[in-house]
Amino acid sequence: MEVLEELAARVERLATRPRPRTWPAGLTVHRSTGAGHPAEGHTRPTLALTVRGAKQTVLGRRTFEYRAGQYLMATLDLPVTGRVLEADPYLGIGLALRPELVAELSVAGGPLPRRGPVHALAVGDADGALLDAVVRLLRLTESPADFAVLAAAAEREVHWRLLSGPLGPTVRQVARLDQRVAVVGRAVRRITERFDEVVRVDDLAAHVGVSAPTLNRYFRAVTDLTPLQFQKRLRLQRARVRLATTTDDVASVGHSVGYESASQFSREYRRLFGVPPSRDTLDPLR
Repeated sequence: MEVLEELAARVERLATRPRPRTWPAGLTVHRSTGAGHPAEGHTRPTLALTVRGAKQTVLGRRTFEYRAGQYLMATLDLPVTGRVLEADPYLGIGLALRPELVAELSVAGGPLPRRGPVHALAVGDADGALLDAVVRLLRLTESPADFAVLAAAAEREVHWRLLSGPLGPTVRQVARLDQRVAVVGRAVRRITERFDEVVRVDDLAAHVGVSAPTLNRYFRAVTDLTPLQFQKRLRLQRARVRLATTTDDVASVGHSVGYESASQFSREYRRLFGVPPSRDTLDPLR
C-alpha cells in the first residue's frame, strides 16, 4: 500500500533527526531495530499505529498483536506489558486522543452503531481514509506555515476516522460517554493515587457510587482484571522501576509499594515477571 510506504519513510526520517519545531502535541514516532524483551508500561487514551513490523501488548489474560496497517486503541491508564515482535525495523506512530474532541465529534456525527463488546484495549485494521489522515498530519510537521493553518483540521479528521471506524464504540470511551468506563476510570484513579495502601473493594465501590459486585463486573469487562489484580500489577510495576533505578534492597522496595511481607513480594514478583526481584536490582550481584 503506497500510503504505508510513505508513512514508513516519514517515520524513519522523523525518528532519526531532531523533531521539527511544528511538532503536534501528543504525536510520537517509534523506531526499533530488533525484537525486544517484554517491557512494563502504562496505556493512556492513545492511537498506536504500526507502520512496519509487529508489536504485542498484554493486559491481564488478553494479548493484542498489531502489524503493519493495524492499530491499537487504548482508552484508559492501565498497566500493560508490551514488546516488539518483528523489526526490520519496527516503525510506529502514536497519537494521544483528546477527550473533548471525541465528545464533540460524537455529538456532531449523530448516533453511531455499537459493534460488539467494548474493552479498554482493542485492535483494528486501519482503512485508507484513516491512513490518509495520519500521513497528512505527518506531512504538516515539515511545513510551519501549513501546520499553523491545517494541523487542527488534520488532527480532527484522525479522531473522526477512528470514531466512525470499526472501533468507534471503543473510541467513544475516551470521552467517558460509557457508564462502565466512567466508573472504572474513577476507580483506576483512586487506586493509582493510593496504590501502596490496603484497598477494600466495598470502600472503592462506595467512592465511585456503585455496588461492589457491579464494580467488579465493570472492571473485568473493561480491563480483564479485578480492582485488586489491577492494584497488584501496578504495585509490582512500580517496584520493578524502583529496583532498576535505586540502590534500595528488595525488602525496602517491596515495603515502599505496600507489601508487608518480603516473601510475598518476591513470590508475586516472580509470578508476574518470571524472575526474582533480585535479578532486576540496579546491582544484580548484591
